[in-house]
Amino acid sequence: MIIHVWPIAGSHSYAKLQCGRSIIPAVIGKNGLTTHKREGDLCTPVGHFTLRKVYYRADRIEPPVSALPVVPMTQHDGWCDDPTSLFYNQFITCPHPDRHEALWKEDHVYDLVVVIGYNDDPPIAGHGSAIFMHLQRPERTPTEGCVALTEQDLRAVLASGAKAITIHAPQE
Repeated sequence: MIIHVWPIAGSHSYAKLQCGRSIIPAVIGKNGLTTHKREGDLCTPVGHFTLRKVYYRADRIEPPVSALPVVPMTQHDGWCDDPTSLFYNQFITCPHPDRHEALWKEDHVYDLVVVIGYNDDPPIAGHGSAIFMHLQRPERTPTEGCVALTEQDLRAVLASGAKAITIHAPQE
């Protein structure tokens, strides 16, 4: 199954996600969508991407039902966002000398994380990294380029058997 994301007209950071017949509210990057993603631009990339893997905080939540590989997260899990690194846009184990984002966070946004296969085959330095589907903040603030859903909605998307995502450009 392919899920689809469309921006909501007049909003940079809100979208609707279609999963089967369900339409789900989603939060996207603070600066909306782009076809020319760059590291740190706060945009969500437009395109068709494979969903790669699911990480979850086993100390906080139950594992989701998913057709994707599901892996419990550890305190040492991270994601390299350093364009000068050989590990750019890849899962890493921390501590790590290159700039990276910790996946094990104090807040709950990464309690459930789906890796979106953006710029990873092979990664191109500076074209964006760490593009995930993850949990929304309670106040629904924009992401740095990811797609965020409530836990209930993300679990439903994973249980649907979704294996790919298409993020659509705004309609003119």
